[in-house]
Amino acid sequence: MGFLDQLKAKFGPAKDKASGLAQQHGDKIDQGLDKAADMVDKRTKGKYSDKIQQGTAKAKDAVDRMSESPDRGAQGKGGDGTPPTPPPAS
Repeated sequence: MGFLDQLKAKFGPAKDKASGLAQQHGDKIDQGLDKAADMVDKRTKGKYSDKIQQGTAKAKDAVDRMSESPDRGAQGKGGDGTPPTPPPAS
């Protein structure tokens, strides 16, 4: 067993737990990210607003990816490797 395989084996349960928590508390995590972003924006007096918004959006995307169902995979693909079907246009 290689080094990376050992790491995957050790961190697999932690990843599963984090994914479960993201599924359960995704809305609270998003609220916390928004609060933190607002606080940092105020402390920097709006100097880095665009960067803070970008970082917050990336963090929210990461939480969304973690909270996806396990059969979709990390890259957003279906269990068979095909891309997911996009949502209907509104």
